Amino acid sequence: MSGKLFEDLTDVYEALVDWPRRLAREEPFYRHWFERCHVRRVLDTACGTGQHAAMFHRWGLAVEGADVSAAMIERARSRYGEPHGLQWAVRSFDHPGSTNELFDAAICTGNSLALASDRPTVQRALQQMLDAVRPGGLVVVHLLNLWRLPDGPCGRQGFVDLVVADLAAAPEMEAESVPLLGLEADELEQMVRAAGASRGEFFGGYQDEPYDRQTSVDLILVARK
Repeated sequence: MSGKLFEDLTDVYEALVDWPRRLAREEPFYRHWFERCHVRRVLDTACGTGQHAAMFHRWGLAVEGADVSAAMIERARSRYGEPHGLQWAVRSFDHPGSTNELFDAAICTGNSLALASDRPTVQRALQQMLDAVRPGGLVVVHLLNLWRLPDGPCGRQGFVDLVVADLAAAPEMEAESVPLLGLEADELEQMVRAAGASRGEFFGGYQDEPYDRQTSVDLILVARK
């Protein structure tokens, strides 16, 4: 997976998300699962500008945030620094980690896994996440549920069309279409099982509601090694 897609879109990425509201909504979910699984070390495999990683670090956890985009990592490092227990790395989610010390949990949130170029890359990413956590450790993957859309994905892919307009100077517009894999719960289950997970659970949102293919906005996988 290339990091070039987001190299010039760091500011746009930040502006598109209401981060205080999002983190407040997701925090109870992660606290529940991290406490349940005795998580002390977390790997955020597609950390973007580091919002989740920094939140976990504020809880007193040791965190490594990794992202394929050097610009995203530079923004995270400049904003949060690298105090004890918080470090950053430029790395794609389908590549091995930089440490031999196992984590208690690995996450890939914000629909990042759907940006993989193909399903073999998704399989490699899930394998790397499970390889990075200890026995009994936790893997959490969050995706948008494209199957709830009226027509579903186009084949097995969806698309997000992004238009950026600079209205401060001469009217200039940049447009980009980003493909997203339409990943199914059952194929994710097969992939994490093949990667060494003992079991997986699926939720339709961060309130632990059951996943429904037709109605759920989110598809959240919680897998245990």
